[in-house]
Amino acid sequence: MAKKNETMETPASSPTAGAKTKNSANALAAKLKTRRLRTVVGAVVFVGMAAGLIAGVSMGTMSGFGWDMFSMLCPLGALGTMIATKTMIPRAVVSLVLIAALVFVFGRAFCSWLCPTMLIDRIRDFFRSPKKRRELEEKKNSEIKAISQQELASLKAAREGHTCGACGKCQPVHHGKVDSRHAVLGGALLSTAVFGFPVFCLVCPVGLSFATVLVIWRAFAHGDATIGLILIPAMLVIELVVLRKWCLNFCPLSALMNLVGRFSRTFVPTINDEKCLETARATSCSKCAEVCDADINIRHPEFGLRTMADCTRCRNCVDVCPTHAITMPVFVGKKAGKPVVEIPDPVMDALEPKLD
Repeated sequence: MAKKNETMETPASSPTAGAKTKNSANALAAKLKTRRLRTVVGAVVFVGMAAGLIAGVSMGTMSGFGWDMFSMLCPLGALGTMIATKTMIPRAVVSLVLIAALVFVFGRAFCSWLCPTMLIDRIRDFFRSPKKRRELEEKKNSEIKAISQQELASLKAAREGHTCGACGKCQPVHHGKVDSRHAVLGGALLSTAVFGFPVFCLVCPVGLSFATVLVIWRAFAHGDATIGLILIPAMLVIELVVLRKWCLNFCPLSALMNLVGRFSRTFVPTINDEKCLETARATSCSKCAEVCDADINIRHPEFGLRTMADCTRCRNCVDVCPTHAITMPVFVGKKAGKPVVEIPDPVMDALEPKLD
């Protein structure tokens, strides 16, 4: 363990730190197979809907879509419309019920599989300079090192007082039930009631993404250049580039889904304690926390910024786990897995992650 601590304390500014960080990042990227699939799915859906808008045969956008008598609204838009009109609208009620059911089953999967902001993040990452990428990777690596050190201390304290294998499940979780996103959600609904109009719909990144496509198309195809050609893309850039981590800190739609996701028990990432490096070998890993876009630490929830209510079912943690200890079963019961102190398997030593 002492030898491992020495490795953890290696300065990030050492001559080989940059190369190690780059190699580690490349290795992680190679394992995240589902991330590429999610990008393709999101791109196909967005391009299909955008093409439909341009051609005039669209089923709508992600803010409101349908066909003939069937239609569905964005849950925040549906709720805002009823508040603004002070009317119970059947279409809006049906939309809220259907989307609540989908979130109950799949959590915030929309955010990682379909939301246009995910595609914009991918594009932004693609155009980042190599230097900027290294800086971000080194920062992330440093954060994970700090988490790992905390985990080791937690494991040591747990082993002294328990004989269960120190999985950390008994550690207190210090997450608040609400965060900045819920404050934005409250402000959006309050402003809707005051002004009699769903104000947030004017600045929603999902709607702005499709609006950007339309204004650019009209400018080039019909010469219809208006102030919107500058204003709409500028608003989108401000929200997703200037206001970093929009989805985690500001998005009221994710806050609304979070309220329903707290009751979801399906397709939730679950750790097999008999395979996990921490419970099987008392070895820090943190790979699942490192790749989680929602800043969730499923092994040690007390160290994550968000809870499982914000899980987007992206499968990053499943793809990156070195011992394949994480799965996403159809249903997760309340009964926890049985942790063990040690598995006498020499293969586990080879799988032990090295913190660069």
